[in-house]
Amino acid sequence: MKVILVVAVVALIQGSYATLLIKGPTEPILEGDRITLECLYSDSEVNISQVHFEVFSKYMQGWRKLWERSWCFYSIQVEQTADSLVLSIPHAGRYYEGPYRCVSDAENTTVQDKFSQTLAFKVHYMGDLSMSREGFSSYLRMPEDLKVRLGDDVVVQCSASSSEEPKYFWNKDGDDWILPSSKLTLKKVSVTDGGQYTCMAEHPSVESLNKKRTISITVLPADAPWYASSNGRLVLMTSAAAVSLLVLILSMSVFLCRRAKQAKTSKGPIDDRSQKKPIYKTSVESLPSTSGDKQPLV
Repeated sequence: MKVILVVAVVALIQGSYATLLIKGPTEPILEGDRITLECLYSDSEVNISQVHFEVFSKYMQGWRKLWERSWCFYSIQVEQTADSLVLSIPHAGRYYEGPYRCVSDAENTTVQDKFSQTLAFKVHYMGDLSMSREGFSSYLRMPEDLKVRLGDDVVVQCSASSSEEPKYFWNKDGDDWILPSSKLTLKKVSVTDGGQYTCMAEHPSVESLNKKRTISITVLPADAPWYASSNGRLVLMTSAAAVSLLVLILSMSVFLCRRAKQAKTSKGPIDDRSQKKPIYKTSVESLPSTSGDKQPLV
């Protein structure tokens, strides 16, 4: 009899026990997608009005309460339905990543009942491909048509910003070879090395995220002038910019020196006739007056 009573009490306690749950996306999230999170109880009869969302901030190293139009999550929307609390993010961004949880504000709630399990998601993205030549600054834009001299070495690096390190491949139009690398290396190029080369980047987790970019490599004959190549044009442009900057600096220096010299030579009284002799009534420089005094007017 006692055993049956204990089992009944345990069953009653478990039946009235409501767990706070959090639900979210189950598929990979791409940058710009809409994200929806939901807080709810395992027992729909429990009041959901005293529940809020929290997100873990890696910068503050702590949990922060989320409400609609909070200062760093301005575009989020929080809506309460009959049995759940819904958090909507219209456009997923990298800064929305992080563990989320549901928290109850109800009194007399145990620690186990107060918090839900954490839910973390990753926002996947891939930026545009960029190419750069080895030995040159990455800030210099590489031309789409790369002109190289016969016998030169060509090394082109392909890269893209991504949520995960992409897989890179190179291939040449008209050939069936594929180079699984982000770097294309051509040693002592010949005429047959000219053509269209394409770099492809694939996201390791999301197949739909992939980018590609094509460049043209033209091999100039051995007797071509040095300035006909892309390297030669770059040298000419850099030299022209340096000369223009030098001329501007010299011109400004000459202008400032001349202005300083003129300022030194123009110092002194503005009007050297400021000290004049007294003007009397009978003098030529006197002004008409009806007074009969003999005192100077000035």
